[in-house]
Amino acid sequence: MSPRAARPWLLALGLSPGLAQAEACLSSAETELERLYCQVVEQGGGQGLPSQSDFRRNAPQVQALLLKRPAQRLGLTLPQPSTPTPAPNTSAITPQKAAPAAPEPSASPSLQGCRLSGEQIWCPNRSFQLALNQPNGNLGPGVLDADNRLGLSPFNGDRSDEQAVRRYLSQAYDRYIPKMLEIGLGANTMSFTAFHNAFHTLEAGGVDFASRMEQTFQLLKQDKQTLAVQARYHQDLPRGIEHCEPVNPVVIVCDNVATNWVFVHRPR
Repeated sequence: MSPRAARPWLLALGLSPGLAQAEACLSSAETELERLYCQVVEQGGGQGLPSQSDFRRNAPQVQALLLKRPAQRLGLTLPQPSTPTPAPNTSAITPQKAAPAAPEPSASPSLQGCRLSGEQIWCPNRSFQLALNQPNGNLGPGVLDADNRLGLSPFNGDRSDEQAVRRYLSQAYDRYIPKMLEIGLGANTMSFTAFHNAFHTLEAGGVDFASRMEQTFQLLKQDKQTLAVQARYHQDLPRGIEHCEPVNPVVIVCDNVATNWVFVHRPR
């Protein structure tokens, strides 16, 4: 994975049952109807609904009709459809061409001497284990309580200033990953590419990124209290250490844009 400043900005947001894609779906939702769609599918009421991308192509009035019965069955409130805002001019948001960048040929300087081997990363003086989703019994006390917040600061700069955006998102991401590990969702994290994409999509639509991420975090905690989660959703692994970089001294993230992996230091 190349340094964050050079990562590509493309993300295809998919949707699958359960928590695996819940965060990406909720984070990319631009309207209350799209947010309700994510909640309906996440809670198992999506039978007969179109895919997320096809749902977005419908007018708000049609979206409301599609969601009316599933929302009623789940006891969810159906918001009144509103006129959609025009799609943002992405050329004004991302001055760089939106094309996937090739991985850097070498590892991050801070990972020199480290090697990836299956579900472990071995470094000269420590090792890191792939983080899986954890049952609630393995979590710290109170981490699923309402007062445990993600706590991202709002972005107050100029969104056209890419350096300022990267600095903000880098700091926000370095908080987001440990907080997801804290609530036992290490296998459900967004890649930095997804994080960057969600920021621009939400902010361009007039939605505060930090507030929406907080809402998503709170919903994930609520679901974690009532829904069982798989330890992992696939057996894929990163191809090499060049796709990885540290978040802090005890956490390393790896991604191939579409998939994110988190490795955590395990004391010997």
